[in-house]
Amino acid sequence: MKHYFFFTAIIFLAVLGCIFTIEKIDLLNLRMIDITAEVRENNGIPTLMWESPPYPCYYRIDTYIKTTGTISGEPVYEHIKTEFTATPSCQVSSAPIPFYYRITAYGMFGAVTVPSSPIPTPFFMAKAPIPIYRYTEEHPSSLMPFLVWHSIPNAVLYEVEILSAPPAKEGGTELSPTNHLMSTRNIFTNGWQADLRMYPTYEKLYWRVRALGLNHEPIGEFSEAEPLYLDKSASFPNRPIPNTFDHVMNFHQPLYPVYQWIPLNGITHYEVELLTEPPDEEHGTAPDRKRAWAQTVTATNAIYDEYARPYAGIYYWRVRALNDENNTIGTWSDLASFTVDFPSENRLYAAALGDSITHGGGAISNSPAFLEYSYTTYLPFDCLNLGRSGDTSHTTLERFEQDVLPLHPANLLILTGSNSLRATGITAQEIIQDLDELQKKCLAHDIRPIFLTLLPLNPERISLAFHSDTDISWRWKMTVVNAWIRTQEYYVDVEPYFYDPQKQILNPRLSTDGLHPDIDGKRMMAEVINEHRDLFQELP
Repeated sequence: MKHYFFFTAIIFLAVLGCIFTIEKIDLLNLRMIDITAEVRENNGIPTLMWESPPYPCYYRIDTYIKTTGTISGEPVYEHIKTEFTATPSCQVSSAPIPFYYRITAYGMFGAVTVPSSPIPTPFFMAKAPIPIYRYTEEHPSSLMPFLVWHSIPNAVLYEVEILSAPPAKEGGTELSPTNHLMSTRNIFTNGWQADLRMYPTYEKLYWRVRALGLNHEPIGEFSEAEPLYLDKSASFPNRPIPNTFDHVMNFHQPLYPVYQWIPLNGITHYEVELLTEPPDEEHGTAPDRKRAWAQTVTATNAIYDEYARPYAGIYYWRVRALNDENNTIGTWSDLASFTVDFPSENRLYAAALGDSITHGGGAISNSPAFLEYSYTTYLPFDCLNLGRSGDTSHTTLERFEQDVLPLHPANLLILTGSNSLRATGITAQEIIQDLDELQKKCLAHDIRPIFLTLLPLNPERISLAFHSDTDISWRWKMTVVNAWIRTQEYYVDVEPYFYDPQKQILNPRLSTDGLHPDIDGKRMMAEVINEHRDLFQELP
């Protein structure tokens, strides 16, 4: 028996020696391999897939966000996270964010290939929307199908064209001169329930979509025409769809959630219900007896939660359409969920406090539910988003004890006062008093307050987007407030990077609505902050 174990040990060590030699000397030339991958999609879920090297291995996937290069002089790849997988594939985000992935194969004794070249996803650079829902001959649609696609960065609205046959020319920015049946621009999210009941004789139609800006100018091109097989006997979808298609995986949601959906055709009244456990009936018509919160809304496809949701756990939400008597049209939607996992034991490194510029959202139609419009998404360190849309500097101050103190971050990024700038009757000194009081509260609780200077405004764009006027003294107020901020010990000066070429107003190329920076603007904010990491206090 002793001899058996001895020889087994010898064989085992010999095998380990062979594996070590193969990997360290690279007998198979594995380090010459540059792993390439492509994104394949199934039911709206994209997966990065690659070919396995000719050697047993597992894989390390490093995720990066590419910067704009505006601040540092050239784009760089900021590392976000590292994951491991035993299979040559991993699920990736479909959000229109400049995510890049590097894949490294590992053996028993470490890496056996060099990291791959950065591999982009197609969603940020797409020239046209990419369809999510496809209706094939095997899986046809009803005469009122939901047409859904991946979001295009900075799109304000979308135009869908229905055709009897493929267009005369694919792509482009013009409606097809042939085979055109109808089109609509009244689509303010990345999906639409079409009404095709006026085409009962067709067995198959085609559809395509393009993104538009504030003035209905094209953003990119029409998507490739997608066949739309019809089943005239199929029942119509009778519930809205929670719009979670392009959410960013494994990123913290804002403290104040926003619930967004794809509406039913022609219906304007909706109710959202929030629960802390699944409902008694999944697709019923009545409110759940255990619901924690609910709110109704008219003529929009998003609801902003007025309450913070700081408690760890899984939250569930759903939406239903209502008629004028507040009765359910159809049924409740499918159930959506989000997880709150704010650290409860270890102290937070950083949090961001402020108004809608911090909360997120941009290009008018994109709410903070879409994290590509939040600057905290692009920071290369964990930073909880404590922003709340609609805040003035004073209402931000008022919720310090409720929203900041329980989390007790080591560093607090503070950007609030933009709504106070544009509001008549609020003075620069009042904004400064609010900021100074915030600073005192932070220092009293060992929180480092790091101010961001206020951004310039674009009153003409604000008027077009929100039909509201801006205080004519906004620029003078901003100058006074920012001068005070620049006298404080900890601040990040973001203002100079956001002007138009004439140095007068917020650059329209960075903000569609004249108030909230869009995706590139939010990326730039994160890059300026990251240039000042020396201001942050480290955790013990």
